[in-house]
Amino acid sequence: MLQLLTSALVSLWVQTTEVQSFSSPTTYLYGLKDILRVTLTKQSDSLANATVKHYLQQLVKKGGNQEQQGIWLQSGTVLLMEHQGTKPLPVASLTKVATTLAALETWGPNHQFVTTVRSNGTVRNGVLTGDLIIQGGGDPLFTWEDGIALGNGLQQLGIQTVKGKLVITNNFAMNFSTDGTETGNFLRQALDSKRWSSETQLAYGNLPKDTPKPQVKILGSIGYSPGNKKASWQQYPLIMERLSVPLKDILKSMNIYSNNFIADTLAELLGGAGKVAQKSIQVTRVPTSEIQLINGSGLGSENRISPRAVCALLIAIQQYLESHGLNVGHIFPIVQQDKGTIEGRAIPRGAVLKTGTLWDVSTLAGAFPTRDRGLIWFTLINRGSDLDGFRKQQDQLLQSLTRQWGVPLVVPELISDQQPHPRPDYVDRNQLTSTIKK
Repeated sequence: MLQLLTSALVSLWVQTTEVQSFSSPTTYLYGLKDILRVTLTKQSDSLANATVKHYLQQLVKKGGNQEQQGIWLQSGTVLLMEHQGTKPLPVASLTKVATTLAALETWGPNHQFVTTVRSNGTVRNGVLTGDLIIQGGGDPLFTWEDGIALGNGLQQLGIQTVKGKLVITNNFAMNFSTDGTETGNFLRQALDSKRWSSETQLAYGNLPKDTPKPQVKILGSIGYSPGNKKASWQQYPLIMERLSVPLKDILKSMNIYSNNFIADTLAELLGGAGKVAQKSIQVTRVPTSEIQLINGSGLGSENRISPRAVCALLIAIQQYLESHGLNVGHIFPIVQQDKGTIEGRAIPRGAVLKTGTLWDVSTLAGAFPTRDRGLIWFTLINRGSDLDGFRKQQDQLLQSLTRQWGVPLVVPELISDQQPHPRPDYVDRNQLTSTIKK
């Protein structure tokens, strides 16, 4: 798949051809069958150009520096409008688009991270005489619900009490923390419903109504073994594995809420920000200068991507997902369906978006459907102090363009996701073994 995308995208970023009029609207299909195989052309639309120029003028009028604003509007293989389109600019959480592509290309949408449970003791009459060892497997979305489900799995194995320590090792994270002592205390609390806080009880409400409340008591202390010492723990029997939700659902949660912890965890697992940038450039074939990253989340103005490259990343993600029966709506938030960072925005119905915010940066990118021009891929990058004003102007621009190009009767399946999100965290991701000594 990577080889196909690489060869296909080579021609996308060659010098554009200037064309002065639109051809038939049937050229602007929603599908991507041709978008990565032909030269990107530039075509003029006087009304849309006037709308975008007015948008830029308003930004400048309110004190914005025109050189710090980036725009890219693309329909199929046609570049509709751009401003500073190839200049790398601070993109805030649009960085997560690059992290998303790198994660998908590396693991695939259905990949599941594995948290492993081992023990160096034996079980008799419900008592584990020995330590309970939790080996992290990189799951960035292990939460209270997972801990509760893990506790029920232990009880299914006949474990009611652990006389030894609860040992946390490898890259185990829980509730968006990697601190060994904190995650150990979180897990001990989740395993025993008598220890539950109001927060734990609230999380339990997200599980199916008939989910048992575990009561697995940890009598020993919390032990923490930092670093990856997988080999040293392999000698102990495997008693249970807890699988994460599929990667596509992790990415959807990350992008809906713009969760920095998930993004940085995934980037670290991928080998760091440099590897994320390298993978993104390899797939999209944009110039190296157009994707500059220092982390996977977008925290820091040093994360810079050009407007063109952001759209290239999104299109590459869509192309990849189509081969798996999915689309960008399964990975990014959808207007009027999902909440998170797009909640309260006045954006046309059915748009699929990613937001980004730093103290002096507001960004928005994604795709929105139109009647006359099909699917519009876009990137808006604004830098300045008026963040609320930037968001309002971004929304108004998309509304104006949608009015000009027409509202489609239905949102195309190409960017829709009929499944609600977040999805219930069911308990059936436990894999139990019979190797524990009794």
